Amino acid sequence: MTECGLWISAGDHRNTDIKSNNNSLWGFSNESEHDLALMVSDFLENNGGSAGADSWCSSDSESGFSDLIHLADKISFHKHSLCQYDLDLLSVVHSLLLSMGETDLHFVKSGPCNASCIRYCLVKLLRLSGYDAALCVSRWQRTGKVPGGDHEYIDVVNYNNGNSERLIIDIDFQSHFEIARAVDSYDQILNSLPVVYVGSLSRLKQLLQLMVEAARSSLKQNSMPFPPWRSLAYLQAKWQSPYQRQIAPLEHDIIGGNVSPGHKQCKGHLRRLQPSLQSELEAARLLKPMNIDNTRRLKHDRARRSSFRAL
Repeated sequence: MTECGLWISAGDHRNTDIKSNNNSLWGFSNESEHDLALMVSDFLENNGGSAGADSWCSSDSESGFSDLIHLADKISFHKHSLCQYDLDLLSVVHSLLLSMGETDLHFVKSGPCNASCIRYCLVKLLRLSGYDAALCVSRWQRTGKVPGGDHEYIDVVNYNNGNSERLIIDIDFQSHFEIARAVDSYDQILNSLPVVYVGSLSRLKQLLQLMVEAARSSLKQNSMPFPPWRSLAYLQAKWQSPYQRQIAPLEHDIIGGNVSPGHKQCKGHLRRLQPSLQSELEAARLLKPMNIDNTRRLKHDRARRSSFRAL
């Protein structure tokens, strides 16, 4: 049985068949990469080529450290502020990714795969689990100082009492915030982010705002300029730009025969993703008893203060 691609335009979750030219979607990537490359080159030549070269260090200044610690607390709050539906979906996503094998991946692109096969496999497994999941490709043009680009992620539409909400799944979340010459506390904040983001757009926006502040603080401590591709507008464009929604690769996109180097890199991505995810889950399990004890202690303290007031 042949799987067909179903596309949905931004803001419309009704399934519609659309015939697509193979180059109309993926061809944008080359243009956007060229656009970004030119902007990076221009930025380095005119703004940041030598900035901070003599003053760079990896340790924090005293004021910068306190700023980043403050941001770390906020990030921890938003990271764990999940409703029950989001928690259940997060658990399912983790289980499916950890159980995924290299033989489950099917090459779906000519050229670099960029983990598309992992995303398509996860979409398929989520749909088998009863979720309305799809692969989304967002695209945006350059505006002002914000470079154009495209981004690939997964969404799940949650229908509840006649309403619907999109939940975002990004399997390579931390990579969006990696910066050069980061101070030590910035790296700690980066590693505290979820390996795989699962949640609402509103919570995602809160994390993006905090990471932009953290990146600005780190770069400022090293006397380095803040580039436009680190801006909040550029980050938000990845998940909030117009997108196309597809539940499976089109038949003519599936590549057979010899595996290209791009797909081998994709398999390597899965090998790196699974241990990182496993480490995150183990760390969360170790912290859980501590969190439970803290909650019990707070309840006990409240009860004791109430009894003192009664006396």
